[in-house]
Amino acid sequence: MKPVYLKPESLKDVVTSYCPGCGHGLVHRLIAEVIDELKVREKTIGIAPVGCAVYAYDYFNFDVAEAPHGRPPAVATAIKRCLPDRIVFTYQGDGDLASIGTNEIIHAANRGENITVIFINNANYGMTGGQMAPTTLPGMRTTTTQKGRDSKLHGFPLRVSELLATLEGTVYIERVSLIDPANVIKTKKAIKKAFSNQLTGTGFSFVEVLSPCPVNWGLKPLEALKFVKDQMIPYFKLGILKDKTEEMKKEKGA
Repeated sequence: MKPVYLKPESLKDVVTSYCPGCGHGLVHRLIAEVIDELKVREKTIGIAPVGCAVYAYDYFNFDVAEAPHGRPPAVATAIKRCLPDRIVFTYQGDGDLASIGTNEIIHAANRGENITVIFINNANYGMTGGQMAPTTLPGMRTTTTQKGRDSKLHGFPLRVSELLATLEGTVYIERVSLIDPANVIKTKKAIKKAFSNQLTGTGFSFVEVLSPCPVNWGLKPLEALKFVKDQMIPYFKLGILKDKTEEMKKEKGA
């Protein structure tokens, strides 16, 4: 019988610790599939920060370095500059990248570092109890906004992809989601393009993934997917926000 699915070589054969319905495991699989297809497992280095993303080194079957909260872009910059032949990517949540790590991501992007960034946006601090994050939606209830996020008091959700798209150093920025099989396929395509850009030396690539967090949202997995579709996507619109890939390839003669 022909196998329907095989575990990617870039994933370890271990039991996941992610909550039921969480999007992290699915994105891990997509990243692993892309790395296998590009045949770069032996030279890939991932950077995992604090938060749910910290478990990455337990699941990926290649080198993964751990960075302090918010600092993966700086660590990735150092590794890539010291080992330019390696494929270096960061895997970060919104509490990490969009809060304590805002400075790091903006400057790495503005410098045009030839790295890949995978940004998981689930609109809360997933690991530490579901507190409000910079990406929490207006009116959204969290453990620190019991009556819902009040924009007058807490400010507005940060649209990181739109922010980075304004910087000269960025080459490719796309926002995707995991709401259904068609969008999962689009997510994999975006991740593959982001890694391919690094292989050709094209420059800084950033993929934002709108991902469910059922436990902290107090929803069942299917309800969480519906929340992403009905509440998150209208605010964080899907699509390519910037793509200078072909232009940069021509400049570099790739």
